[in-house]
Amino acid sequence: MKYYKDVLDNGLRVITVPMKDSQSAIAMVAVEAGSHYEDKKINGLSHFLEHMCFKGTEKREGKDINIELDGLGAESNAFTGDEYTGYYAKAHHKKVNKILDIVSDLYLNPTFPEKDIKIEKGVIIEEINMYEDIPMRQIHVLWEELLYGNQPAGRSILGPKSNIKKFKRDDFVKYHQEHYIPQKTTIVVAGNINRRDIIKQVKETFGEAKKGKVLKKQKIKTSQKSPKIKIQNKKSDQTHLHIGFHSFKIGDKRNITLGIAKAILGGGMSSRLFRKMRHELGMCYYTKSFVQASTDAGNFGVATGVGNARAEEAVSVIIEEFTKLRDDEITEKELKKAKEYIIGNMATNHETSESWADFYGFQELLHQDIKTIKQLEKEIRAVKVKDIKKVLKQVIKKETLNLAIIGPHNNPTKFKKLLKV
Repeated sequence: MKYYKDVLDNGLRVITVPMKDSQSAIAMVAVEAGSHYEDKKINGLSHFLEHMCFKGTEKREGKDINIELDGLGAESNAFTGDEYTGYYAKAHHKKVNKILDIVSDLYLNPTFPEKDIKIEKGVIIEEINMYEDIPMRQIHVLWEELLYGNQPAGRSILGPKSNIKKFKRDDFVKYHQEHYIPQKTTIVVAGNINRRDIIKQVKETFGEAKKGKVLKKQKIKTSQKSPKIKIQNKKSDQTHLHIGFHSFKIGDKRNITLGIAKAILGGGMSSRLFRKMRHELGMCYYTKSFVQASTDAGNFGVATGVGNARAEEAVSVIIEEFTKLRDDEITEKELKKAKEYIIGNMATNHETSESWADFYGFQELLHQDIKTIKQLEKEIRAVKVKDIKKVLKQVIKKETLNLAIIGPHNNPTKFKKLLKV
């Protein structure tokens, strides 16, 4: 799918993806502002601010925003991540100019009504409570705490309840003024669109937005010389865990190779771990491998949930599979299957205007050299077994091994003795 990039005089970037046969169109405004841009005192503010943008703008009362979007038949939402916040709406392609106007308004002109800040505090605290009651999700928060510790990358996106209770209107105004500036912002519009009309509208809406000083996030620091473990003792019927290693930042060419290793290890129902842990040992319902990357750090690991009595066994099995992946044979047949699995997933995952907006938009937002699906496929097909082995020797090392656990366990020693690769 072809894309176009335009840059306004004030530095705002615009990505358009015309799809003439699409029935829909999506408009998204995304900004480099997430939990990695927060210090400890304001941890959680990026996400809270995202909620508040729907509570009213200079042009729209909060109660009218969702009514207007529903009246357009639009799907709409917002999201906050480690390094970005975004607002989007998707509707019939004939409504694209209207939904672009709405999401632009949410981004540019929020009023942060004080009465709604008080109400939304309760909403966000319940959101925190909800996710803390879902170990399968909460384990990721514990994992990042383990990997990165007392720095922004080691803190949750939602923030602590104590911060949520303390935030005042001035905090939102200040953060919005500091971070919601054109040089840190990307607009993405994809679907059955007239590109010239979109660029004209963006220039009219954002052209007068003034440049600001670009505040950079705190660079992630990693230093590890021996295996680490973090346990959240929680009464539950199942133990959830993440186990793995530090790896490479986003944009590192080795991530393509590591992604193929990930697929061999735990991608799909015929992967090594799925066959071993579910089909042979019957010890889990889900197990998967992952590669995660930010602009200055990355990690490679395995996630699973097992019966409490089998937690130590699961750790041993996963470590054994890590070691085999690094040291033993990977056949050409296995390599080919992993490549086709990844390439096939890329194809099936990019059939909608939303998927293409995400694909090109986030590459641009995070200042990556934009690659097409065809370019990625070419890079994947070029990877050889020897390339995988080389990268795995760089990643799978005892001194950078980490284990995060949520479950009814309070003895890290019995797990730590297993952490050998």
